[in-house]
Amino acid sequence: MVKLTMIARVTDGLPLAEGLDDGRDQKDSDFYKQQAKLLFKNLSNGHHEASRMSIETGPYFFHYIIEGRVCYLTMCDRSYPKKLAFQYLEDLKNEFERVNGSQIETAARPYAFIKFDTFIQKTKKLYLDTRTQRNLAKLNDELYEVHQIMTRNVKEVLGVGEKLDQVSEMSSRLTSDTRIYADKAKDLNRQAFIRKYAPVAIVIGVVIMLFWAKNKIW
Repeated sequence: MVKLTMIARVTDGLPLAEGLDDGRDQKDSDFYKQQAKLLFKNLSNGHHEASRMSIETGPYFFHYIIEGRVCYLTMCDRSYPKKLAFQYLEDLKNEFERVNGSQIETAARPYAFIKFDTFIQKTKKLYLDTRTQRNLAKLNDELYEVHQIMTRNVKEVLGVGEKLDQVSEMSSRLTSDTRIYADKAKDLNRQAFIRKYAPVAIVIGVVIMLFWAKNKIW
């Protein structure tokens, strides 16, 4: 299954959006998020051999696609079908370009497109069960081929020395950044909920007050 999703600008490695996790296995999650950020940094330095690649890392695979100077990356279990992982990324790419395409180059702060998490979560659910009719059809789609996509090891891509040491050293700092990002997402969801239902609550309140006042008069 999909464990992690991140979107970053290739020109400078700036994180643009992220699929928020549920907080379980936080230490493990932070370690791989830091690996993903180091991958983005490598890509921003021009160290990429292909626009599509799979990278082995522990019990998982990173899969990424680069298009329009944006990298769409996900991390999945080793057993998760490679074809579904890349089609998941294609779905994210198409929607992200449609909604945020004109603002990507001017984004100046990390996670400028925090609201895109809503679409990430919705799309991730569609790819959760590989046995659904929808996903089986995608697996059998002969027009979408992934056999030619290169597979590398994370040590080959990042190096076995200083860069991998940075993962452990910086993962603790990432924990606080992740919590801040999660808090902002919750605040946005709360504000959206209030905007949606506050008018209804006000109308109901007015009706109740009028009904009460009418009963008092009579």
